[in-house]
Amino acid sequence: SKMKLEIVKILKTEGYIKSFKIVADEKTKHQIIKINLKYDDENKAVIHGMEKISTPGRRVYSGYKDLPRVHNGYGTLIISTSIGVTTGKKASEKMVGGELICQVW
Repeated sequence: SKMKLEIVKILKTEGYIKSFKIVADEKTKHQIIKINLKYDDENKAVIHGMEKISTPGRRVYSGYKDLPRVHNGYGTLIISTSIGVTTGKKASEKMVGGELICQVW
């Protein structure tokens, strides 16, 4: 979906993944996102954790003044706003709130 593709683009720009590409599945003709994970010099994954905040049964919204910090500023908050899917830092700079999707650290 478009939401998943936007989340992957954010992970790429924030430096959590190395690359991604969209591939068509031969059997079902659906599009699949192939992601190459990024590792540091010691072969440890750059993504230490990822937590979903909003679920279909419980949506979590926040204004731009009340956006939570992820691991004391070392993580990234992904938020769906009226201007599109963006990070928490960009949302607070543009003074827009929205639905909290997930946090990555």
